[in-house]
Amino acid sequence: MLDKIKESLLEDISYKDISADAIIDEDRMARADLIAKEEGIVCGLEVFYQSFKILDEGAKFTCSHKDGDRVYKGDKIGIVECKAQAMLLAERTGLNFLQRMSGIATMTRYMVDALGDESVSLADTRKTAPGLRVFDKYSVEVGGGKNHRYNLSDMVMLKDNHIGVAGGIRQAVEKTRAKISFSKKIELEVENLDQVREALDVGCDIIMLDNMSIGQIREAVDLIGGKALIEVSGNISPDNIGDYRGLGIDIISCGALTHSVKALDISLKNMDII
Repeated sequence: MLDKIKESLLEDISYKDISADAIIDEDRMARADLIAKEEGIVCGLEVFYQSFKILDEGAKFTCSHKDGDRVYKGDKIGIVECKAQAMLLAERTGLNFLQRMSGIATMTRYMVDALGDESVSLADTRKTAPGLRVFDKYSVEVGGGKNHRYNLSDMVMLKDNHIGVAGGIRQAVEKTRAKISFSKKIELEVENLDQVREALDVGCDIIMLDNMSIGQIREAVDLIGGKALIEVSGNISPDNIGDYRGLGIDIISCGALTHSVKALDISLKNMDII
């Protein structure tokens, strides 16, 4: 985590902040308030703090909230105290992390609540910002969601291109099963009921119903009959996720949790030299 934060700080600082260096003495200290400018779920407070601490080991962050708490417009989340130059250097990077992570947590919590079905896990995907996957997936968990595979080494997921290259569902599954460890589950993406039947015939552990209608999902659930876990994916949004309540599925995977995130508006305000 710290290496990623350092990389982000270096992206914003070639060798110094020429604005802060021009007007503030190196030894001056500052204090500022972290303020929520809209309602949401706060996430990434430790990442925010470390952005300052990396530049000033003596930095302090007095915080009245924890990751996963709901904040409201005008709430003072915490107070930062550190060297004034370090505060101005770290401010944008720390807020970038905090705003993005809080936005993901907020969207996740909203969708979990809109689904309203505790028997179904709302999961993320690999559609994360390059280099930020560990932060994105943590934020989904804070928002009440679940993490799907972290990367391609975690589990087998055979999608349309895998199936096409292998020559069909049976070929893809049998070739895979011959090479992987017995401990690895096999998930297969299907697009119609005939493919659901094929997936059952070859004994897949998880069947992903991709871009199927609610009616098709109901039929697929009946066909599968508990023989495999059922994942649903494709164009699921805050507006329609409630349609998937009570269908008998196990997982909803949603790329929009991380690839279309709207940052939560949080600012560092009222900076004073102390």
